[in-house]
Amino acid sequence: MSRFQVSMRLTGAQALCDGELQDRPITISAGLISSEPQADVDLSGYLLLPGIIDLHGDAFERHIAPRPSAPFPVDMGLRGTDRDAAANGVTTAWLAQSWSWEGGHRGPEAAEELLAALDQYRSQSLTDLRIQIRCETHTVDTHDRLIDTIKRHNVDYVVFNNHLEEALFLAREKPEEIAVWAKKSGRTSEEHMALVRAAFDQSPKVPRYLCSLVEQFEKLGVRYGSHDDPDGDTRERYSVLGARVCEFPTARSAAAVAKAVDDHVVMGAPNVVRGGSQAGNIKAAQLVADNLCDALVSDYHYPALCKAAFRLVDDGLCDFPKAWAMISTNPAKIMQMDDRGTLDVGKRADIVIVNPDTHAVEGTIVGGRISHLTGDVAHRVFSATDTKRIAAE
Repeated sequence: MSRFQVSMRLTGAQALCDGELQDRPITISAGLISSEPQADVDLSGYLLLPGIIDLHGDAFERHIAPRPSAPFPVDMGLRGTDRDAAANGVTTAWLAQSWSWEGGHRGPEAAEELLAALDQYRSQSLTDLRIQIRCETHTVDTHDRLIDTIKRHNVDYVVFNNHLEEALFLAREKPEEIAVWAKKSGRTSEEHMALVRAAFDQSPKVPRYLCSLVEQFEKLGVRYGSHDDPDGDTRERYSVLGARVCEFPTARSAAAVAKAVDDHVVMGAPNVVRGGSQAGNIKAAQLVADNLCDALVSDYHYPALCKAAFRLVDDGLCDFPKAWAMISTNPAKIMQMDDRGTLDVGKRADIVIVNPDTHAVEGTIVGGRISHLTGDVAHRVFSATDTKRIAAE
């Protein structure tokens, strides 16, 4: 057992178990939810909830480069991301890193650098941090490199996306936005569009490329999906490939097709909290209301996850157990992670302690290790620890 793992019984709180909030103590021992006797910590007035599982977040980019022209060492960025996630109740998180023809911070080199840095940092990490590779479909020449990278770093999640059509549209209709896009990568509009055209020339090879990749994914046990599906036809093509996760569909038709064939639909929690998509796409809350959304993710803002669950309840779209399942139990099921997502005995002790009045996360426990503790919860935990020490003396 890790010397950092706690052993305690959390009492007095409302615990989300078996699909409902119950007056039920939760015991932690050896990193798992347990039934063994332990010292009590009174958390009356709080909620004990399964840890948040975030399937897609890119807030790490701001920790690595808080300003485009001011990057910091990747290990510093990972440490900041780790703390940011923990403070917002996230116990497992996939950092969404691009593998794109764009190069720069979205290119294969950046992905390899991030993966190598995470391999080095993982032993220090409080949150279970993983990498989701966002693979642009028109990266045919990187096939072997991508598979080697996945194998070397044990990547378990890939989503396909294709931003070429967006680039071509912007070049025709909004060239000023192409200029902004290009500047972020340190190039001119002309240089950026040259890359777009070179990627577009790979189009005839893309179907075989994707088929070869998914064949390897199946052998390696990699979960895979698609990102930003614009319509039902696109979602159907990805589903036929075996990409069973429909991430951020931009139109209702894509989500409807996904659910019709039992694929999983994932939307952004910020979309729910803000009342709509910052890009003008379909409203996540509407998909939830229509039973066309299975899970919510941080996208670009970790605090939105917890807040979105309460917002769904406040807006009358679902009850609290169903809302919280969208950021805990359902993501665990999507990723086929049977060891987490509930507070059942024998599962990983991934727990979030939430103030029901303020909706603030005051405690996060990951695999029995405290990753975040603040406010009155911190006082109660330390008081219980002192009491136990004095009794032992």
